[in-house]
Amino acid sequence: MKYWLHAFRLRTLPLAVSSIIVGSALAFPHSRLVAYGPDWRTVTGLALLTAILLQVLSNLANDLGDHLHGTDNAERVGPQRTVQSGAITPEAMERAMVICGLLAFVSGCTLITLALGLTLTTLAFLLLGLAAIGAAVKYTFGKNPYGYAGLGDVSVFLFFGLAGVIGTFYLHAQRFDPITVLPALAFGLLSAGVLNLNNMRDIVNDGVSGKRTLVVRMGSAKAKIYHSMLVVGGILCLVLFTTANFTSWTWWLFLLVVPGFIVHLKRVWTTKEPRDLDPQLKVLAMGTFFTALLFSLGLILA
Repeated sequence: MKYWLHAFRLRTLPLAVSSIIVGSALAFPHSRLVAYGPDWRTVTGLALLTAILLQVLSNLANDLGDHLHGTDNAERVGPQRTVQSGAITPEAMERAMVICGLLAFVSGCTLITLALGLTLTTLAFLLLGLAAIGAAVKYTFGKNPYGYAGLGDVSVFLFFGLAGVIGTFYLHAQRFDPITVLPALAFGLLSAGVLNLNNMRDIVNDGVSGKRTLVVRMGSAKAKIYHSMLVVGGILCLVLFTTANFTSWTWWLFLLVVPGFIVHLKRVWTTKEPRDLDPQLKVLAMGTFFTALLFSLGLILA
């Protein structure tokens, strides 16, 4: 079982649920106004479960996909993958991917049906869910994975930011609200920053293995500038949102995490060896998660 827990990469889950937490917090005062609507806790719980299953599916597909494409090798930085090490066979990993994908599909269908009933909007969310499953699998798995073409940042921005925050809000409140756009942009940018940092760490091995991430394409120096833009841009979006809409000082609670982001960026800029960036992955991922928690707590307390 320990090998499967390792393959699930539990440390990635806090980042995966950040946008769900934020979208639910934004919808908290609105969901109670929806006549005969589903309970806020039920929608939040199912959305969190679906997000976790999608992230685990992505991790399993990434484990197998990088192994099959030769990216997981002796030169790889970071925790050793389970298929690469022989702890889990490719066949067993494929079966696990199918099971996890089916669970994500069932969970997602239950979520959107309870939240929206049987409508055309439900169909739209079903297609979005299928796209999310496809994106989770095709990042590095199968022929022509988009992660090897440098499109991973776009996918993370869309699903961890825009779709995660705005989509979750819609499932609660059953309507779109422009107020969700800036927080969605913020967590899309911060999540893309985590992926960019991962690719900065792996630039040498990715380049040799033919994985043409944005970092490989632009080089380490420009990747650091891009990384700073993602992190600073994410925080600025939250500051703009709060400045324009705040009703209580609790909306500023997320600023408690900002010093950690400043230290993080300083470490990124002063690190010369790409592999030495590995500890900063946890720093940025957990920093994003705690930002989501404090931002959401501030909204709910207000």
